[in-house]
Amino acid sequence: MNLEKLTEEVIELAKQVGGFIREEAQKFNSESIEYKGYNNLVSYVDKTAEEKIVARLSELLPEAGFITEEETINKTGEVYNWIVDPLDGTTNFIHGLPIFSVSIALERNKQLVLGVVYEINMDECFYAWKDGGAYVNGKSIKVTKNTELNQTLLATGFPYYNFEKEAQYLNIVREFMMHSHGIRRMGSAAVDMAYVACGRFDGYFEYNINLYDIAAGVVIVREAGGTAFNFSGEDEFFGSREVIASNGIVGEAMKEVIQKHFYS
Repeated sequence: MNLEKLTEEVIELAKQVGGFIREEAQKFNSESIEYKGYNNLVSYVDKTAEEKIVARLSELLPEAGFITEEETINKTGEVYNWIVDPLDGTTNFIHGLPIFSVSIALERNKQLVLGVVYEINMDECFYAWKDGGAYVNGKSIKVTKNTELNQTLLATGFPYYNFEKEAQYLNIVREFMMHSHGIRRMGSAAVDMAYVACGRFDGYFEYNINLYDIAAGVVIVREAGGTAFNFSGEDEFFGSREVIASNGIVGEAMKEVIQKHFYS
């Protein structure tokens, strides 16, 4: 399989679907909002975008299965699985905030090998394939070289349900606030990961996160020279629903802070 060629096809698809989402944003109204659960918002835009993505990916790799946010298809592949978030940052989209993205990743034998994140408002497409490097709009990208936590700018996200770890998480945030240049909460995990890859952030962490939110970003961060693992330092995201992405230098320091508070 030519992963570079396949990535090019996925980039084209992500931009096409991103164009659809951009057009819908101009006329979207609150009457179109649905609730999948507490504070878990969705709209016809998410669902239609996913249907468009699934249809094209099924043509590109017919044998592949899917892991998708809106579950518009029920198919599991033996070797290949596409991991799709058609609109990462739905809450931003619904409220008219300009950070949301299309995120598409490919898993081969349980290993992430391809990732595309298209941030729609800035028209920035971040992408990578295994052993091929990481790019944004055709330009090679790399993570930062900051070595000290107090030199970093970090990103995180907050769960919209399941607040069992709220106190522990706020303690983590408090310590990072005191020992970094600051913490940002963008509202799209896929964009957070892409921004780590291109050096806008030095690190990003979140819990209660889904695989389809971060899978593409994991590939892009790693190919840009960074690292991504869960709070235990393991390469497992589906069950743990945790991620620490970094420039590969401050990741261990981030993990120490997180573990100190999260498991207390």
